[in-house]
Amino acid sequence: MAKLSTQEIIDAIKEMKILEVKELVDKMKEEFGVDPSAVAVAAAPAAGAVVEEKTSATVVLKDAGSAKIQVIKAIRDITGLGLMEAKKLADEGGNIKENAPMDEANEIKAKLEEAGATVELA
Repeated sequence: MAKLSTQEIIDAIKEMKILEVKELVDKMKEEFGVDPSAVAVAAAPAAGAVVEEKTSATVVLKDAGSAKIQVIKAIRDITGLGLMEAKKLADEGGNIKENAPMDEANEIKAKLEEAGATVELA
């Protein structure tokens, strides 16, 4: 396996979604027994990137996918909506939760993606 340069690693991390970076950090903690969070956060500004940490996000359902029933169940569980409202949201897409704290928004996104939906944070 070819050795990656530090800049190549930083560039790869810049391309990742927040949830992917979190998974990478967790795997690094497990593999090496250290917390790379401080290093990763410090490395991005050193590379000239502007890091603006979001504190909240809106979870937007883009597509329910082929497992629509599972997505409807997840929407109901997350939002407390009735069956018809959750089905309409799954059919049409839209905001699942607005201004959710980032941790909660990532959890909701992961739960919906696990059910088969396409979700983005705005």
